[in-house]
Amino acid sequence: MRFGIDRLLDEPSLRAPLAGRRIALLAHPASVTRDLEHSLDALAACADLKVTAAIGPQHGLRGDKQDNMVESPDFKDPVHGIPVFSLYGEVRRPTEAMMESFDVLLVDLQDLGCRIYTFITTLRYVLEAAAEYGKAVWVLDRPNPVGRPVEGLTLRPGWESFVGAGPMPMRHGLTLGELGHWFIKTLKLDVEYRVIEMDGWAPDSAPGFGWPLGGRTWVNPSPNAPNLWMARAYAGTVMLEGATLSEGRGTTRPLELFGAPDIDARRVIQEMRALAPQWLAGCHLRDCWFEPTFHKHVGQLCNGVQIHTEGPVYDHGAFRPWRLQALAFKAIRRLYPDYPLWRDFPYEYEIGKLAIDVINGGPALREWVDDANATPGDLEALTSPDERAWLVERRGFELY
Repeated sequence: MRFGIDRLLDEPSLRAPLAGRRIALLAHPASVTRDLEHSLDALAACADLKVTAAIGPQHGLRGDKQDNMVESPDFKDPVHGIPVFSLYGEVRRPTEAMMESFDVLLVDLQDLGCRIYTFITTLRYVLEAAAEYGKAVWVLDRPNPVGRPVEGLTLRPGWESFVGAGPMPMRHGLTLGELGHWFIKTLKLDVEYRVIEMDGWAPDSAPGFGWPLGGRTWVNPSPNAPNLWMARAYAGTVMLEGATLSEGRGTTRPLELFGAPDIDARRVIQEMRALAPQWLAGCHLRDCWFEPTFHKHVGQLCNGVQIHTEGPVYDHGAFRPWRLQALAFKAIRRLYPDYPLWRDFPYEYEIGKLAIDVINGGPALREWVDDANATPGDLEALTSPDERAWLVERRGFELY
């Protein structure tokens, strides 16, 4: 298969409308061609293109910022001599100076298919700025590596944030190019927009179910996104950023596991199976031990649970990572009623709101976990209507 960047490089007719126009590239370390050449280098080598600027999202163009809320500065690219602007430094939205540096913005970002992954919000912000300044945006489309499944509560009004760009569920099942069309329609933007579509994306096909496993090399789109297995679990394990449990940062398997020094992982798994075994389908849970080298519980031995989504145990249609992680929280709350589960800090600069609520686009998930009388069926009743509504809404934006 070919990604959008490969088609743009392969087909001069696709590049023809860019002739004479100044081009900026919004990219990160996973913005590479099929030959693993960075898209900035590949585009700059095209004699018929004029690349005048580059822009980096969260974690930077180079992907060097390990943790969340670590900002990247602007700098001058030492090879191409062009300005590299940061959209995760002094600003989150493009400035006038950024917008004046180009006529067309090419967006080549590998997404993870999850609402909280901030590249989605950055896409929204650049589309809004392009509409304001009369610029064009082209998305060089890439796979949603976790495919088409939909899961999670829809973000509620008033809960928009840098990790919540709009009213969609946690797993939206769209590509970045498709999401661009959705933003333009829902925000009523007047902007020149184009998607350079992929060739041959098969989101329902084994073994990748969204990612062309064996056909393309995985490059980390952010420092703690090391593989497809992390991407599959991420729509659930990302909620751990709002909890006191470790999500495995500081280990070699971040966001595939969770744990703490003061929980019994085997008891947690047993409680999860007793409460809602149907929410554990499609994967295998294994109790394990780990010691983070940085971040939460650094240097402490943690007992935890690893979520395995590789191998024959994986069932793409059955796997529900958001429900699985919600169930883990519920099990811990039942086993340890007074456990200090929720972190209280300004997550992604949101003041006065619990991080777990910012992540979920509202307090419903946390309230369900903390309500001793609430059952898995209660959360299912809240969530299923949102998922069904999104399946209908997104239908008009699917390009593949």
